[in-house]
Amino acid sequence: MSTRFGKSLLVTLLGSTLLCSPVIPVIADTASDLPDIGTTAGGTLSINQELLMGDFYLRQLRSGAPLIYDPLLTDYVNSLGQKLVSKADAVRTPFHFYLIQNNEINAFAFFGGNVVLHSSLFRETDDESQLASVMAHEISHVTQRHLARAMEEQQRNAPLTWVGALGSILLAMANPQAGMAALSTTIAGTQQGMISFTQSNEQEADRIGIRVLQRAGFDPMAMPDFMQKLADKYRYASKPPEMLLTHPLPDSRMSDTRSRAAQLGHKVVASSQDYLFAKLRVLGMYGGMDGLSQFMLDDYKKGNAREQMAGKYGQAILYYKSKQFDAARNIIQPLLTQQPNNVWFLDLATDIDLEQNRAPQAVSRLEQAIKSQPNSAVLQLNLGNAYIEARQTAKATTLLNRYTYSHPEDPNGWDLLAKAAADQGLRDEELAARAESMALVGRLDQAINMLTTASASVQVGSLKQARYDARIDQLRQLQQRFKQFDRS
Repeated sequence: MSTRFGKSLLVTLLGSTLLCSPVIPVIADTASDLPDIGTTAGGTLSINQELLMGDFYLRQLRSGAPLIYDPLLTDYVNSLGQKLVSKADAVRTPFHFYLIQNNEINAFAFFGGNVVLHSSLFRETDDESQLASVMAHEISHVTQRHLARAMEEQQRNAPLTWVGALGSILLAMANPQAGMAALSTTIAGTQQGMISFTQSNEQEADRIGIRVLQRAGFDPMAMPDFMQKLADKYRYASKPPEMLLTHPLPDSRMSDTRSRAAQLGHKVVASSQDYLFAKLRVLGMYGGMDGLSQFMLDDYKKGNAREQMAGKYGQAILYYKSKQFDAARNIIQPLLTQQPNNVWFLDLATDIDLEQNRAPQAVSRLEQAIKSQPNSAVLQLNLGNAYIEARQTAKATTLLNRYTYSHPEDPNGWDLLAKAAADQGLRDEELAARAESMALVGRLDQAINMLTTASASVQVGSLKQARYDARIDQLRQLQQRFKQFDRS
């Protein structure tokens, strides 16, 4: 399905910074046999406060940053992330993983277990273990509560002083060109040192992250190898990547990580087929000038069976992006014949169908595929979209009502539901769906106004009116809870 870009922190592998569809969180035992440096931060910020702050700032991020709402990529990064989280200790919050379109290499996390990866990580990582090493490092910053601990150093001002600092970070992140470099400048100029993690924080995240990586079945050497790759690549660069500007790689940190990885042992781990598909999709759909090249595809076509299949998929993406739909279909159709339930192939075939005004064909294919994967978010969204394009809007509404109930934080579902309602002339339902989209980006006043209008347009005392009014009450309560963070 063509992705939805939202208008639309913090923690990074090479010195991280402490930021769609919802996933079932994997909550591990909170007891940890790992060393715990300093305080648990319980005296400054409770887990519930972290979750509330995470919710508030995530909505701000959605409002101002180019998050990638690609169902396939959302599913992949969350599946990989949850695999790592399941092997982590001291997991106190659910984890959610997001992709942001940004050619500057970076990754970061913030309150509430929210982790964001820059799309450029797919370009820079050589294999899935290297990508997983970045995520394991971020997860470890969160489980060790490094941001909350840093807040404890500012007890006289926390948490309200931190509200201003996090607001500054959000403004920096809203400008992808400025990125983390601008972030460090903002913090240095206003709240100097407030969000600087200590060397011990970074080494702790490395140490714990590498164990998570190994437990999850990935190569522990991937972490020092990726560090070394970036250090070598940008050693003489006039403008190193944001990751290295904000969090330099001292030799001591690199040697310590390599020593620990060596103790755990090198493990040959082949990248999954999904990683290869995700890498080529990110580069082909969101890579811009640094995206997928024919030279890269030619290399894939000379590789092993997984790489050859990924190369074909990437070639079909290039044809699709250049509007050569017949050429794209000629590649994707044989792949679908081999693997009729492959969601990567089904998604692209659907996009091609819709571009060529073949919505009924897409509906038929997706209805068949979803029988074997009824819980697939990718297939549900594609089928909902195909129903709308085929003018089967009643079916779309039924499907999307179920989807948004299960995935209330996915803007794709609400956007499609609003479109289906509009096509049927159901103004109140359209407004209610658009209100949820507004709420996801923190525009609670607008969401309440839309729901108020929806409530006034339906029969007094009806179930619909009761539902709209109850949601208005929920959003007003959320507004009150968010007031302590809102400094706009």
